[in-house]
Parts: sequence; structure tokens; C-alpha cells
Amino acid sequence: MSVTRSYLDFEKPVAELESKLEELRTLASRDGAVSISEEVGRLEAKAASALSDIYATLTPWQKTQVARHPQRPHFIDYCAGLITEFTPLAGDRHYGEDQAIVAGFGRFEGRAVCVLGQEKGSTTESRLRHNFGMAKPEGYRKAVRLMEMADRFGLPVLAFVDTAGAFPGIEAEERGQAEAIARSTETCLGLGVPNVAVVIGEGGSGGAIALATANRVLMLEHAIYGVISPEGAASILWRDQGRAADAATAMKITAQDLLRLGIIDGIIPEATGGAHRGRDAAIANTGKAVAKALAEFDGLSPDEIRDRRAAKFLDIGRKL
Repeated sequence: MSVTRSYLDFEKPVAELESKLEELRTLASRDGAVSISEEVGRLEAKAASALSDIYATLTPWQKTQVARHPQRPHFIDYCAGLITEFTPLAGDRHYGEDQAIVAGFGRFEGRAVCVLGQEKGSTTESRLRHNFGMAKPEGYRKAVRLMEMADRFGLPVLAFVDTAGAFPGIEAEERGQAEAIARSTETCLGLGVPNVAVVIGEGGSGGAIALATANRVLMLEHAIYGVISPEGAASILWRDQGRAADAATAMKITAQDLLRLGIIDGIIPEATGGAHRGRDAAIANTGKAVAKALAEFDGLSPDEIRDRRAAKFLDIGRKL
């Protein structure tokens, strides 16, 4: 079953060309229709060129829109494509289960690992069930529980980050949201096993850092990672959410800016047009990058792994 493609505002030229392409293909499929393969080929080349030109010069705000694209692959897609024998675990053993963070154990390229990530959902029903990827304290406490188990059994930890931020509701604050985020960050720092975090969409504030305080932090080419959303920053700085594009530029939230600043360790390429246009390629490229990052820590002792992680974060800002 084909899925109707969703276009972003700045993709309008491509949308028009691909709409014409679809009409031509429908016409060509009819019995007795005149061959229009040459025209189809010409339009395909024109649409591909337009898409390439647009994505070669994306602004930070446009990258924000791509990172939030509703058809972008989410954690469960990466988990299904990269992890075999995945067994999810539920609950924090204190309050309850939080489906905003999906976590469990499985095998990555045959190696036993702990896997966790924020899941936004892809349908109305699943988005509500996963709370749009915004975790409550029990979600972070579940992550801590699994990371501690992984540390105990010597299993690497893979984290996939995709959240606008931790859930800001009153009930989350009542149950200790800030403390839970801090504990999760502390647990990441104290692991004696290597951990690799990948920002696959949005990396929002402490809700992202709670999982992304890792030996290696990677980002998809069009993902974003920042202390606050562009809309939130615009509201604070100028009291005007309409200036979100200005905020996105000022905040340096793109993978390219963050690699230059030494905040992240690598960029994973996406297909032209974003990961939603090349889901399999994005997942495969992520697997290769994660495998390479994990290999850097083979043979190191727990203390060496902790020291390298600590040094990585202490060095941020010192080499600018």
C-alpha cells in the first residue's frame, strides 16, 4: 500500500513536479495510452535536481522542520532494522510504565546490547500512547534501571534520541522530573561499558541529554539538538514565536554546527530529501556509524571507558 507523501512548505516546487509526475504515470498506465516515457524521465530528473538544490542549502529552521517530519523513521524503525532478538522491558519498579521511552535488550550485529530510545509514534493512536516521545520521570527511571543492568552484565548501551523534551506536566513535576533526568544523566556518565547515542530527529533539552551523555554522540544529517526549541527560545528572547527561524539560526542546533563546536562526534548521512525519503539507507548508515563507534572501545577497561567519556564532556568548549 502506497503512503501519501507529506511535503514541507519549502518543498513546494518539488511537490508540484512530483504531482505532475504522478499524473503522467497514471496516464501512461492506461490501456492504449501514448508512450510518454521520455516526458516522465525529463520530469523525474527535474524533480530530483530541484530536491537536491533545496536540501543542499537548508537553513537551520528548515532542518528543524525536516527533523520533525511526520514520516521520518522513529526509534521503533531503527530498532527493527538494527536489533535482533529485541526483548522490551517495562516499568521503573517505583511508579509505573512510560511508553515514551522504549527500552530492552537485544543483539546488534550479533553482540548483546541494551537498547533504549524515545518513540514519538507515527499515527494519532501511537502518538498519544507514546506521549509524542516526551517522557515522564518513570520513563527516565526505567532507562536508569536498564542501564544499570547493562553495566552489571557488561553490555554496551545504545540510545536513540528523538524528543521535543521531557514532559512538562504538573504530574511529572510532582513525581520528580528534574531529579529523574539528573539521575539518568549521572548513570550515563558512570557506566563502565561503552554507550553510543544517536540523535535521529529532535534532541530537546534535558530530555535528550538524559540519554545522550555518551562516549560517542552521533546525529543524523538533518537532526537538531539544543537546550530549548526554536519556538521556546524566540518566546524568551523576543516574546514572539514568529521569530523561531531567527532563534534556530542563533542557537546553532544543526548537526553541522554542533560537530564544528565539538558537541557531537559524527554526522550520519541521509538520503537527498531527508531520512523519510530513504528510510532503509538512513537506518543502514546509522548501523555502520554505531558499529564503528563501539569498536573504538573494544578492549578498554571500565575505568578507561569512564575516563574517556568524562574527558569528552570536559573538553567541550576548550578548543574553540
